[in-house]
Amino acid sequence: MNLATESQLLEALESLRKEVAALGARVAALEGPTQSAEGATIPQPVAEAPAAPIEQEDAIPEEVLLVISAAIAAFLGKRPHIRQIRLIGSGAWAQQGRVSIQASHALAVRHE
Repeated sequence: MNLATESQLLEALESLRKEVAALGARVAALEGPTQSAEGATIPQPVAEAPAAPIEQEDAIPEEVLLVISAAIAAFLGKRPHIRQIRLIGSGAWAQQGRVSIQASHALAVRHE
């Protein structure tokens, strides 16, 4: 290795050390450092925000539950034990509708 390459490597290494030290100082400032019994600075761990409580949506009317239960019973041939019913976004229905419409179009394929 020649001297020019070695000196460039040492400069780059020193530059990286300075950048890492600067980033370490920024992280310590963001985390709010505290003093230990020995006087050393110990970064305080960042506390995660507690999860927001799940909001109860409006209760499903009993008539709707009976209709769902009857539809499942008709499909399965026996009385179902329903554990949970919840509305899941209708994005899949919309996407499937778009797929169906796009599939119905006759697109010309050009072969050149």
